[in-house]
Amino acid sequence: MGRSGGRKAGASFVGLCNEEPERRDHPRVIGHQFASARSAPLWLGIRVYMSVEWLNAGYHKLDNPAWRDGSALKGYWTNAVAVPETGHAAISYDLWRDFLTYMLEHEWYTWFNWIVMIGEVLVGLGLIVGALTGIAAFFGSLMNVSFELSGSASTNPVMFALAVGIILAWRTAGLIGLDRFILPLIGTPLPRRAEIGAPPAGTAPPGAAAGDATAGV
Repeated sequence: MGRSGGRKAGASFVGLCNEEPERRDHPRVIGHQFASARSAPLWLGIRVYMSVEWLNAGYHKLDNPAWRDGSALKGYWTNAVAVPETGHAAISYDLWRDFLTYMLEHEWYTWFNWIVMIGEVLVGLGLIVGALTGIAAFFGSLMNVSFELSGSASTNPVMFALAVGIILAWRTAGLIGLDRFILPLIGTPLPRRAEIGAPPAGTAPPGAAAGDATAGV
């Protein structure tokens, strides 16, 4: 390769570095699930499942005298912070164990039990009626994480994953519900059915050029 070839290679490299990166849209399936109004029936089914779980959990606690007087929550926290001589402790993180121990020592279970019970019912109601669905899912996910950190697996991992999905799809997850009316009132526009897959602004839709070319024939 001569000197001219080296200059051409250098120019090509500089041009490649200065080239504007190719525009890449999110995969259509991801955009459809999280931003398209057409996915609202899917999120409705997920909301119904989650709301039944939360309402059942809250109702059984409210109907249990041990939960109402705080003794059940006290026992739950006591078992969670215990460190057995053999085997593994229920809590893996010392910071969380110290936090629960602090609440036990200050008898927070006498009033925190109502936050748990009423919180579970409110999350279930918010999800079933589709009112501020993303916020309801967020607080539900906080409870899921709290239960998991305390050593309770159960359905919490699945519920947490579904809650994250609803949080990401907060504009569409409650369209079949009260969010259809609440979101516009607080200044959030509703997604359009044809929003996903629409061509970028200022560009013609596919086939438009061919149609224009044959219009005068």
